This record gives sequence, structure tokens and C-alpha cells, in this order.
Amino acid sequence: MTAPRPLIAGNWKMNGLAASLAEAKAVAAGLGATPARVAICPPATLIHRMSEALAGTAVLVGGQDGHAEPDGAFTGDVAAEQLADAGAVLVIVGHSERRAGYRETDALVAAKTRAALRAGLEPIVCVGETLAQRKAGEALGVVTGQVRGSLPAELAGQAFSVAYEPVWAIGTGLTPTTPEIEEVHRAIRATLVALFGDAGRAVPILYGGSVKPANAAEILHAAEVGGALVGGASLKAADFLGIIRAV
Repeated sequence: MTAPRPLIAGNWKMNGLAASLAEAKAVAAGLGATPARVAICPPATLIHRMSEALAGTAVLVGGQDGHAEPDGAFTGDVAAEQLADAGAVLVIVGHSERRAGYRETDALVAAKTRAALRAGLEPIVCVGETLAQRKAGEALGVVTGQVRGSLPAELAGQAFSVAYEPVWAIGTGLTPTTPEIEEVHRAIRATLVALFGDAGRAVPILYGGSVKPANAAEILHAAEVGGALVGGASLKAADFLGIIRAV
């Protein structure tokens, strides 16, 4: 089966105002020929304006989270349908900051993934272990358990990706060794194949956790790494393009 096309997705988190659209435009302008699909997931306030600013370019726009319900009395939340209506084509679900800060369970992440499919969005489902879990030798069990619990059967035949983000590496400057990354990605691949058969071999497995231009090439060329979920380094076009060009 053909290897999945790499995906490089930038997660702006709670950063970005209208002036920041210039960075997104600079990414699109500097993209050139690349084998990767490229996406930027800005805060919800910028999704519509970014989708308009990047119309006609190769850069996709995504959301950072989406509620499991299509509508209702959920003050402050944004439904997957609303993300799509604003111009998003992808959505991140189950990010470690959501799992930790908002106590999101695998079951809730699975429900949000179903909502993404319902709205026609391509989900990026995040999994990853804490430092304590890694030190206890539980990393593979935790991650594969999250994969099984967070990926609903409805994903069969649909476009989606899994992002492995070791919680202890996000925003810390710490990065697992290449063998550590490959070990987890291989375990995720085996779980995807167990869940979805041969189709599981075509699902991109992204790495996320302090990815920057200096380490991107080594990470992106590791076994079973099919792209990256990039945090802080996606806020500046020069840094993000440096990562994209490392594919």
C-alpha cells in the first residue's frame, strides 16, 4: 500500500490576532513544491478570516477542538459544524492540553471524532504519555490504549491522522530520542492495523512535541513518522517553513 502523504499541521493554540494572518500568508507564499500537506489551526476567532486569506493556496485551515454536539446550550464551546461553516477542513481532537486541563477522556475524544466526521472535517486525534508514565515503563500501553479508546469504528474508510505527542516534550524543549519515537510510532501503526486492517497502514502518524527546524529532518525521516503537529514553531512563517522543507 502506498505510504500516506505527510501532513505538517501548525497548532497556534491561544495565540494570534488579525495581524497574525500575515504569517499564514507568508507560509502559503513560501511553500513552493512539497510532498506534504500543510495546515494551520488558528484560534476559532481567526478561522473564517484565515480561510479567506488562504483561499486558492495549498494551506489548509483547521480548528483546535470541537464539541461533540452539533448545537445546544454549551456557552463558550464551538461545534464541529460551526468550525466547518467558518472554513475549517480539519480539526484537532484530544490534544494533551485538553486531556489534562479539561479532563477529556478517551470516550469524549471518540465522541468529538465522530462529530468531526459528521461535520465533514478531517480529525487529527492526539495521544501521548506523561513523564511519570514513561518512567514507569507504561508509555506503549498508555498510548495504544488511547488509540483504541479514542478512535471510533466510524473512522474506517475516512481520512484522519493520529498525532503522538509525549506530554513531557510539549513546550519544554525536550524531545524523545529517534529510537523512542520510532518505538511508539510502530506500536501505534500496529494498533491501527489491528483496528482498521490494511487501511490502517495508510493513516499518517504525526509526531508532536517541541518540533523545530533544527530537529525536524531527523524526526520526519524516522520510521513510521508521517508528519508533525507543530506548536510554537508554527507561529512564525520562517520557522514553520523550515520544518515543512525538512520533509
